[in-house]
Amino acid sequence: MKKMILILIAGMLFFSGWIFAQEVYRWVDEKGTVHFTDDLSQVPEKYREKIRKEISPKEPASVQPTPPPPPTPPTKEEETVKEPEQMPAPPQKDILGRGEEWWRARAIEWNEKLKTAQKNYESTHSEWIAKKQELETSKFRGDSFKRKLRAETTALEKTVKDWEKKIEEASHMIENVLPKQARENRANPDWLKIDEKK
Repeated sequence: MKKMILILIAGMLFFSGWIFAQEVYRWVDEKGTVHFTDDLSQVPEKYREKIRKEISPKEPASVQPTPPPPPTPPTKEEETVKEPEQMPAPPQKDILGRGEEWWRARAIEWNEKLKTAQKNYESTHSEWIAKKQELETSKFRGDSFKRKLRAETTALEKTVKDWEKKIEEASHMIENVLPKQARENRANPDWLKIDEKK
């Protein structure tokens, strides 16, 4: 009797181990339906290459679960999209949408006007001084010649004053007006700096 009990227990242990170790086959058909079976012959031949072996749900919890599938590689669209930190910073603009190029052009324009006015003032001023000296030394010349020299001296004096005004205007624009406009329009003040070496 004891032998029969031992044989039965041994048989139960053998079959219980076989049941717990049983494999389950999993496959997905064309419609996306998932199928499970413990009999490989039940899997259609066209899906046998794609089946995945899984441990039966009856398996004890000590068995390690199957690892998760590897992450899918990024698509072409995801690869082309750059991260925000990699995107170049947008160009700076003032509150009216004008950038460095516009402000620098204004500064260059007024600096050129100042240079032209200074150059013309110097040449005209030299001519005016020369005419004044010529007029002073022409005491013994005829009246018509003196009148002509006086008219030329007066015209040159007026031109000198005109160039003086243009110098003042250009200097005022460069030193006061443009910086004030830049502040009011929230433009970068460095945009008004001109590199004289260029």
